[in-house]
Amino acid sequence: MTGKKPGSSATNPPGPSRRAFLKGAAGGAMAAPLIAGTAAAEVIRSNGVQPAGTVLPDRAVGRPFPAGFSFPEQAVTIPNDGRRVGYAVVGLGSFALNQMIPALMGTDHCQLTAVVTGNPEKGAGIARTYGLPQDAIYSYERFDEIANDDRVDVVYIVLPTGLHAEWTKKAFAAGKHVLVEKCMATSPAECEEMIAASEAANRKLMVAYRVHFEPYNMKAKELIRGGEIGMPRMLHTTNHRVADLSRPSDVWRLDRSLAGGGALPDYGIYGLNGMQYFLGEQPVEVSARITTPADDPRFLEVEDHVSALLTFPSGAMGNLSTSYNTENSNTIEVYGTQGRVSMDPATFYGGNTLTLRQGRSTDRLDPGDSSVQFAAQLDHMASAVLEDTPILTPGEMGLRDCRIIEAIYTSAREGRPVKLSPDATMME
Repeated sequence: MTGKKPGSSATNPPGPSRRAFLKGAAGGAMAAPLIAGTAAAEVIRSNGVQPAGTVLPDRAVGRPFPAGFSFPEQAVTIPNDGRRVGYAVVGLGSFALNQMIPALMGTDHCQLTAVVTGNPEKGAGIARTYGLPQDAIYSYERFDEIANDDRVDVVYIVLPTGLHAEWTKKAFAAGKHVLVEKCMATSPAECEEMIAASEAANRKLMVAYRVHFEPYNMKAKELIRGGEIGMPRMLHTTNHRVADLSRPSDVWRLDRSLAGGGALPDYGIYGLNGMQYFLGEQPVEVSARITTPADDPRFLEVEDHVSALLTFPSGAMGNLSTSYNTENSNTIEVYGTQGRVSMDPATFYGGNTLTLRQGRSTDRLDPGDSSVQFAAQLDHMASAVLEDTPILTPGEMGLRDCRIIEAIYTSAREGRPVKLSPDATMME
């Protein structure tokens, strides 16, 4: 996956990043820590924007607590009600601390049994709040010791995308199953390595496409595939927000070595994956364009706006739009021959909406609580481990999406439609 370098045309993503160049020039040695994609550092300083925590080494390190975060005052425990799958969470950023670890407490089949962090204060807070013993608080340097920890069945990797492949392979080498955040990796090649490691270890690999377990998205899929809007003909997805260099979590997302690209692999992937989820088919051709504002310190390494047209075997067509520099928008609309399904917002943690239009009839549906998606995702992985059943969102799905993202970037760079084979690789 690629982004856009200064001076390139709007449809011409760059070659290797500065970090990759420095590594090559040093004969493979680790480059010095970078700030917002190396070149961005000087622009940030010259503009007087110096966000906290902007040093971005290309390895897992401890980070400060997310802004405004505090642990619950009361200790949180899960009843000991039978066999539960033990999770080790790698990376204690905002998403892990605010969403996933609390969600573990509401699962039916899961138990938080370890964490891996480079911040001792976070580790101490987890131990105190969730009742973990000190030997269940691992540093990144001690991670390999988790191979001997029978309390851990699944390693959940919640690190920047550029670190997913490395830590997934480490977890499989330790004999654990892996749940890894999306985007699965920064390239199809890395995805293939992760799948191969899973097969070699005979352990399960799941990509955290959480909306496959979210009630509004599940209901929308049921309506569309059940023929409630007739034959789907056109899909529109928008995933827009304004990236902010004052937020440390946005700084790594604007560093191509860590993010793999800009808005597309981070946010636009919801629209890309969602189209295929609703239709039950994958695209056979993509045509795309990228535009990025010049001299914006946020976009020295990654793209801003991606628009893509996807053509599906059934004849349905999908318009995907994603941006890091556009007012918030999170929508999915699916138009059929007899009706329309609309979601706005579509993939939030909560507050999603679903409207079904058939002729002059309009129904706003309420299929459940969006927040259950986190616990349901964790329980699905746990059940697959306990019962040795298939994963709904396996590594192969993550690989497929990374291949399509690669094709979208290729189309934008070369200014032509790109045809896709059945395994989503690009055709000549």
